[in-house]
Amino acid sequence: MTGDPSRRWHDLGEFIRQQRGSARLSLRRLSELAGVSNPYLSQIERGLRKPSAEILQQIARALRISAETLYVQAGILEPRLDGDDLTRRILSDAHISEDQKQALVQIYLSFRKEHDTPEPPPAEAG
Repeated sequence: MTGDPSRRWHDLGEFIRQQRGSARLSLRRLSELAGVSNPYLSQIERGLRKPSAEILQQIARALRISAETLYVQAGILEPRLDGDDLTRRILSDAHISEDQKQALVQIYLSFRKEHDTPEPPPAEAG
């Protein structure tokens, strides 16, 4: 993805169009599933509109992909560098709902935080 904002929105729209094609959904059907108007979705796909994170989440849910995927495409999130990230795998699972994904991620991150907290240094004998 390039740094040029207009190019970013065009690339995002093209990505959504490709995902829609892979899912074999018409523009009209995706707009119904995502709860956005047909003309607005068309403008997003053509790179003419900058959708909010909420709209991207609705589109992702309708496409059965993770919202994180669209956030990265939109430049809202940076792509992750580590290929074997559990959070990414949870968010990309098409068999569970967005709410379930968020719950699992929160639990996982709380466990990680609990175990990643550095132990306090030992007290020096005085």
